[in-house]
Amino acid sequence: MSGPAAVDDAALVAAMEAAPAAIWCLAGPDLEPIWANARARGVGTAPGDVAAAAGIGVGELTGAVARGGDAETVHGEPGPDGRSPTVVLQPLQVQGRPGVLLVVQGAPAEPGAASAAGDVVDQVQLSLLPPALPLLPDVRLSGGYHRASSVQAAGGDWYDAVPLGRGRVALVVGDAVGHGVPAAGAMSRLRGAMRSVALRDPSPTAVVSALDAFAGQMDDVEGASVFYGVLEAATGRLTYAAAGHPAPLLVRADGSADFLPLTPRPPLGSLPGAPTVAADAQLPQGATLVLFSDGAVATSGSSSAEGLDRLAAVSRTALAAPGALDGDASGELAAAILTGLVDAGERPDDIAVLVAHRRAEGTEPLDLDLPAVPAALPSVRRHLGAWLSGLGMGEQDRVGVMVAVGEAAANAAEHAYRGTEPGRMQVTAAVDVDGQLTVTVRDQGRWRPPDRDPGDRGRGLLIMRQLVDGVVLQGERGTTVTLSVRLRRRPEDDDRRRGSTSAADVVVDRSAERPVVRAAGPVDTSGAEQMRIRLLEASHGGTGRVELDLAAVTLFSSAAVRVVLAVARIAGDEGWRLVVHAPAGGVTRHVLEISGLDGLVELR
Repeated sequence: MSGPAAVDDAALVAAMEAAPAAIWCLAGPDLEPIWANARARGVGTAPGDVAAAAGIGVGELTGAVARGGDAETVHGEPGPDGRSPTVVLQPLQVQGRPGVLLVVQGAPAEPGAASAAGDVVDQVQLSLLPPALPLLPDVRLSGGYHRASSVQAAGGDWYDAVPLGRGRVALVVGDAVGHGVPAAGAMSRLRGAMRSVALRDPSPTAVVSALDAFAGQMDDVEGASVFYGVLEAATGRLTYAAAGHPAPLLVRADGSADFLPLTPRPPLGSLPGAPTVAADAQLPQGATLVLFSDGAVATSGSSSAEGLDRLAAVSRTALAAPGALDGDASGELAAAILTGLVDAGERPDDIAVLVAHRRAEGTEPLDLDLPAVPAALPSVRRHLGAWLSGLGMGEQDRVGVMVAVGEAAANAAEHAYRGTEPGRMQVTAAVDVDGQLTVTVRDQGRWRPPDRDPGDRGRGLLIMRQLVDGVVLQGERGTTVTLSVRLRRRPEDDDRRRGSTSAADVVVDRSAERPVVRAAGPVDTSGAEQMRIRLLEASHGGTGRVELDLAAVTLFSSAAVRVVLAVARIAGDEGWRLVVHAPAGGVTRHVLEISGLDGLVELR
């Protein structure tokens, strides 16, 4: 599997590995364990170990679940401490053959276990929600999630925003059936299916109908609710449909608010063939759309009308706060709304919120014409920083772009007119309707090929290529450096989303004429980032030849493949070819070949 669904599946497996429940995947003619998470491996993987953990004989029960295709939940015999484990058996297909996912969950073993379980649910949810949202010039997006007060009620609410091209973005909020890790699994599959369909045919009717058919084939997805809409950022036109989900709230610039009209439809998979009716609405400039899961309006002891009124009041207050719609502050609207809802008291259900604010004014391109001297660089930083802040960029991303542009501008100021009277340099910046930022730094001085010495221009290229998505140099009638970045809104506090430190060992060997980056161990996502940095360092920002040795790699992740592809493209732009050492017949060599990289790199 590839694409967004594959990313979600990898995150789900990682979350299951760390789950407090013991989880086994059973397959084969005798339904024996073929995978177990850390907790289950501690118990054991022999059939007797599984039965002992479950407190019941599971042999006949797993066979019945695999053959019949119906999930089962049972309770085992009480253990010495008096607690009865809960056993969930979920049918699934493993390489085209029947299998069973067996989850054994006991009661909290100690006073702090409930809190720990809540932390695990939070970690699972955060790993499956989008780590970043598109940052568009005409619309500000922000999202947030808050777990239910009770751990037993937590898990399954989700949101997403999918760029569709031509200034369109799909806005989605949903609620999977159930709670905990199983609900997170259903959420993962539903979100992956949504993205897959939306990228082929993004119309609300097509997407909701496809998800309905998908849910009808998946017991744990059946009954899920979803709201799906396509917003044209430049015009504010919204086309939307829903299945068993509440309509979003529209808050206008003057503070008036209404819930959008919506044709009711049963939840996904619950009534096969039910028609999906799409509706249209207009999001005026300065207006805000608040999408939410039903937990946002579910307050203990209150009616649904009171919950809706509370949501509208909290949303209006958040939007009216001083500076709430200014610059990157608009990216925190979802957090502000969640804070207001959580302050209302006990939350019986999860809350997921996705906010889309249409800006009252567009962003004009930046156009600077300055003398190419070092004294002009503070002016570049000042003007560019203010312009990027107006786009809504977070501080970390904003600083990265400013440093990359500063390197290009410093190069023009120091080298373009060396030995002659200083001329001019032009710095322009613009963002298209899909959030692609392009910054150019241009001078009319004498072109000089990049120095292979890392102390000179190679170091500037290294910095630029580490901070932005693309760097293109052109040397006709002076030098033009074009930097490109796909704008995204990332959480400022991202600690809970980050994985653990990688076990990969990545070093640069400079003993030979050409530097060699040597990787060993499992090159997972964190290891891939290490490998990217080392390759750029060793190649002086891509200007010099380097080789990559993967002979000692034990796992080569999709993130690592992307790094090799990115460096191979840089090498092609600079006129050299990346040499990769991967033993023939090995898994890493196989991964590179099936990824099509053997045509882009020199495999040895």
